[in-house]
Amino acid sequence: MISYRTLVEACSRWVDRVAATILAGRESLRTRPHFQLVEEHDGAFALRGTSQREFLDLPGQKIHIAGGRVDPAVAEKLGDIVRGAQVELVLQPNRFIFRPLELPRRALDFIEGIVRSQIDRLTPWSAAEAAFGWHPSIDAANDRIEVTIAATARTLIAPFISAITALGADTVTISAALQQPQPDIAAIKICEQQAGQATDLRQIRRILIGLVAGGGALASVALAANAIVGSAIETQRDDLTRRIEERRAVLQHGHGGTSEAARSLERRKHETPSSVIVIEALSQVLPDNTYLTELRILGDKMQIVGVTKDAPALIRLIEQTSHFSRATFFAPTTRAASEQSEHFHIEAHIEPVYTPGL
Repeated sequence: MISYRTLVEACSRWVDRVAATILAGRESLRTRPHFQLVEEHDGAFALRGTSQREFLDLPGQKIHIAGGRVDPAVAEKLGDIVRGAQVELVLQPNRFIFRPLELPRRALDFIEGIVRSQIDRLTPWSAAEAAFGWHPSIDAANDRIEVTIAATARTLIAPFISAITALGADTVTISAALQQPQPDIAAIKICEQQAGQATDLRQIRRILIGLVAGGGALASVALAANAIVGSAIETQRDDLTRRIEERRAVLQHGHGGTSEAARSLERRKHETPSSVIVIEALSQVLPDNTYLTELRILGDKMQIVGVTKDAPALIRLIEQTSHFSRATFFAPTTRAASEQSEHFHIEAHIEPVYTPGL
């Protein structure tokens, strides 16, 4: 059975992945200004960028960073410029150690892992203590390549990152200026910290957690309402089923007004003559030379009118059946001079076929 802690951890990882996906999608649609703070030989920084705001009146265009803070004289105006922007700090080469590393050209796909595994051999720091970057600069012979590695201690660059992050920059990148800039590159990227994205990620995460919690609360309310309503419906169904069973029992045992009505209908069904049975019985008893022109059923009596060669014989035939009794003529029998057939008018009592067993 999954424990509560395991479930919470799984939900937390899911929230983190969703928040990261949302943030990545948003960042791909955002356009942020890019600025460079280039360290000069005297340790001061010069602001360079693609926005016209770089030409704001900063004192002497020189920026000093010490102890993890920007010079207060320019901090406010610089913060207005770089807030929400991408800022690259290009540090002097003397802050880094540069080492060449010769590798097979095919190793470029795995260069990060290779450099990380070699960093403690090439520099005084371990992979956890060092901040480093690389650039494949020279093609060597025999399908090999020479990679230039720049490294420094993380503690050395941390104050610069903190100072620019405190001004509200969205992304801070540290680069190492090359001692001899090459045509394709002037600096090697060492590290990048997305301060603004970390804040946004926490905000998105809080929103997602709120949505999940709200959805869970709504689901709980829905389940509770379903249980209550379902219980009420179940009670009503049981009550209806019970009443149907009671009424059915009453009908089966012949109790109540409904049973009397049922018995009355059944009695009427059995006692009322069936027209179909009457016609069927007449078709079997009347001879082929007899034709009916009228057939009337009046209650428990039947009246037939027609022509035949021997009308008195019809009385005897009708009396012989179990469906009729007391057959008689209710009008005179006539014969035309030009005809051989007799016109008859006979009525008989219809006997019920079924007798109700009540």
